[in-house]
Amino acid sequence: MIESVRGDIRASIDVLTAMLEGLAEPAAQAAELLAAALRDGRRVYICGDGGSAAQAQHFAAEMVGRFLVDRPALPCIALTTDTSVLTAIANDYDFEQVFERQAEALLAEGDVLVCLSTSGESANVLKAAIFARKRGTRVLGLAGRTGGKLKELSDVCLCVPADAAPRIQEGHLLLLHALSRCLEQVLFAREAPREDQQKTQE
Repeated sequence: MIESVRGDIRASIDVLTAMLEGLAEPAAQAAELLAAALRDGRRVYICGDGGSAAQAQHFAAEMVGRFLVDRPALPCIALTTDTSVLTAIANDYDFEQVFERQAEALLAEGDVLVCLSTSGESANVLKAAIFARKRGTRVLGLAGRTGGKLKELSDVCLCVPADAAPRIQEGHLLLLHALSRCLEQVLFAREAPREDQQKTQE
């Protein structure tokens, strides 16, 4: 079991090292995409399935609450949280429409829809992205190695260089944290404390 744990850690380190080389610039572009929308008074919406749904809610919490510094709340809504809406749409229409239907109700031109899908092929996420583009909403994708169909629908797509879902999700979490940090710096000109000065808030 010890070797199994070490193997997972080594695999994660390899992916994160590859991200350092290939994703720093696109992640900065993604941060500017989000910052531009927020400066204009627009909103950020985010969706994903399973572990990606949890990460969608995590990012919304960082935006509405705070990441590392005290600052005004940022408007971000996870489309994964309202069980009544989700189950009503899945029951009355189809599960593939659970995000698209919410997008129809909520998205406006100039908003940003953040789509998480390790495969880049999640049908319900893709339908929301397709609708967002028709509405004039910008699309930020987070996917795995190839990006799948989500990459084609995204203004910016951050593709973690991995094939295994756990490694991709670990990469997505790091990227969402990096985006949170960038937004606090860019929008509020506030530097986060050094890691040795940071205090655990949870």
